[in-house]
Amino acid sequence: MKYSAGVLLFRRAPEVRVLLGHMGGPLWARKDAGAWSIPKGEYEPETEDSLPAARREFTEELGLPVPDGDWVALGEVRYGSGRGKKQVLVWAVEGDLDPERMVPGTFEMEWPPRSGQLREFPEIDRAEWFDLTTAHEKLATGQRPFLQRLADHLDGVRAES
Repeated sequence: MKYSAGVLLFRRAPEVRVLLGHMGGPLWARKDAGAWSIPKGEYEPETEDSLPAARREFTEELGLPVPDGDWVALGEVRYGSGRGKKQVLVWAVEGDLDPERMVPGTFEMEWPPRSGQLREFPEIDRAEWFDLTTAHEKLATGQRPFLQRLADHLDGVRAES
């Protein structure tokens, strides 16, 4: 199983919006629905705590630090099968960030397939703010539960006020 940790950045005005990244590389270039992700990345739970890993991976993917704010644990989700099985831990942080300032990290892959040529692609080719309904359509299926968990958390905060 692979372990990932990430940060779901959100803001409340004028409505709740979350920052998602469109997955980079040629396999995702023409896809939109289900092709967006919470900024996250892999870590080894035996050697690293998940919260610092989430902070690091957010910064690696977007090229920008996580804005200051309270970290709200949204728990974990497991998805995938076989060797593609993942356990993802996510925190929500309220803050703002200009997606135009993003300088994404990159990865290498053989492209075109079986060509023997390695090419470099951005991990995230763009980032955007979405309301929760739109985010649900855009986000990769396995990560969608985090949107409801954020909504539930915010509803609980409003109920306490």
